Order: sequence, then C-alpha cells, then structure tokens
Amino acid sequence: MRIFRKLLICSVVPLLCSTTVAQQARPLDPIAAKLEPTRLEVYKTVGKRSLRLHIFEPEGYQASDRRPVFLAIHGGGWAGGKPRWFYPFVDRFAQGGMVGISLEYRLLNKSQGTTVFDCVKDGRSAIRYIRRNADKLGIDPNRIVVAGGSAGGHLSVATALFDDVNEAGEETSISASPNAMVLYYPVIDTSEKGYGQKKIGDRWKELSPVHNVKKGLPPTILFHGTGDTVTPFAGVIEFHRQMKEAGNHCELIRHDGGVHGYLIFDLKLYEQTIESTKQFLIEQKMIQQN
Repeated sequence: MRIFRKLLICSVVPLLCSTTVAQQARPLDPIAAKLEPTRLEVYKTVGKRSLRLHIFEPEGYQASDRRPVFLAIHGGGWAGGKPRWFYPFVDRFAQGGMVGISLEYRLLNKSQGTTVFDCVKDGRSAIRYIRRNADKLGIDPNRIVVAGGSAGGHLSVATALFDDVNEAGEETSISASPNAMVLYYPVIDTSEKGYGQKKIGDRWKELSPVHNVKKGLPPTILFHGTGDTVTPFAGVIEFHRQMKEAGNHCELIRHDGGVHGYLIFDLKLYEQTIESTKQFLIEQKMIQQN
C-alpha cells in the first residue's frame, strides 16, 4: 500500500509572474545568519582543498556518546549554495539530541574540472568518514540520517544508490549508505524530462536516481510540491512507485501547488516539515519520542 502523508496547509505559497523562485523571500536566511556550528572538522582533502563538516553538537554532548546523526546537504544546482543554508535544519535536530552536520562539498566547476560525479564522491566520503570515526565523534554509526534539498537531495540519495562512484583510493569496505534518507524537493530525474542532464553530460543516466532504483535502500521520506517546474513532480511520483515496487520503505508528502523549494519560503511550512521529518525519524527508530 502506498503511503502518502499530506500536510494540512491553509494556502499555497504564491508565485507571481514577476517573481522567480530565486527572488522570493527566504525567511530561513536571517535565522541561518545568526547560527554558528560548534566546530568544523575536515573529512577529506582534495589537492589543496580541505572539505569540512560543520558540526552542531547537542546540549550535554560528550565525545563518549552514541548520538544519531542528521547530515544535511545543501542545494544550488551542484554549482552554488553553501553549508549555512541548512544550518536551521541541523540546528533544530541538534536541539533534539542529534549531532547535526551541514556538509561542505566541491561544487560543479567546468573550468576547474569539477563534475557532479565529484559532488557525489564527496557525499559518500563524508558518510564513510563519520562512520569510520564514530567513536571520536560520539555518534552511532547505525543511525546516520542524510537529508538534502534540491541538488542536495540528489546527493543525499546518491550516497545510497551509486556504489561505483567513489574517490580513488578510498576505503570502500566502510559503507557510504545512510540508515535513513530525508529528501526535500530533490533532483530525482536527471533526464531531459527532469533536471541536470546538460550539467552532467552524456553520463547523466548513471547519476539519475529514478533510473537506478534497487531493493535494499534505506527508509526514505520525500517532500515535494506538485507545482515544481525545476524538478518536476512526475519524477518523484515515479521514484516513489519504483521504491515501493522494490520493497523499500518510502513515504511521500506532497504539497499541492508548491513550487520548487516551497518549504523554505514559508516558516509555517518549514515548521510542519520539521515535525513530519521528526515523526518519520521516530518511526524509523533513528531518534526517540521526547
């Protein structure tokens, strides 16, 4: 039986003809601007570039703890964005007792030779680093939740899907797959019907989640707007269908008429999304009911 949870929403976020998604007010930005991580930790060095985990420790945290992890990956079409965008998400889950982490990764840059494959490699490297250093980080290696928005949603599901996309020389005996996935308006279809084909190039199908669904994937929840023209809703519907057909636990929360990124433009929708995410994590035994 397909599981559809539906948010109770009084109104749809309006998208005026003269206002693009990028131009809409983002009420989470002022919140993010005031937040700072507890610390930064390098998880990978590529050439002269050190990539860091932006870590938010919960109250009462000790290195000897076995806390669940909420690892968030920002969007921006793989070519933009920054870890601060997801500080409000990781901070909220850190307040609930998890170790919150916002990921810093290489961005798509053709002049520098960085591709979307490199973005995927960094996401998978981060989970391996967290799992390998569980004792030092005070986390439970069997309760790693990865979450992301838009292209960050793509990189989140990529950690579980693309087993052959790994940094050269990396220890692949350590699993890069999370224990649960939370996908906010993700890039889920990289074909010409979805988003990203031109950015990825001829090998787009290798990085298209909807074209690579398999059984045995972590429990997943998706949040998506039916009015999304950037990452079309049809791709999410198909991904959800295939996940269920493969025997994977997959839930879909649809927001009727919601545009791309709808939940970051309205604090009420954001709060509802946080609560729905929390309930999903409780049901999957990633966190406990307070």
